[in-house]
Amino acid sequence: MERDGQLELYDRVAARLRDAHRTVRALQVPEDVRQALTRKLLIITAAAKQDLPLAARRLDRLMEDVDAGRLPPAGPGRDEEAAS
Repeated sequence: MERDGQLELYDRVAARLRDAHRTVRALQVPEDVRQALTRKLLIITAAAKQDLPLAARRLDRLMEDVDAGRLPPAGPGRDEEAAS
């Protein structure tokens, strides 16, 4: 049964990551901000291979920030933000 729950979570996270990438591509932001967000999504994708529930929570937080307009800063210093 736990495996079924894991598969459902995997499907939900995969669909949400796909939607998140579309959302980031559609944002009207400077290219370096878009790149920082894309890096964050790639980090979350990699994390999903190790800890799916953690990746789901990180994706939730990232998309809440994007929806609220809390975007990574443009310019220098963005690499540190991508690791969070």
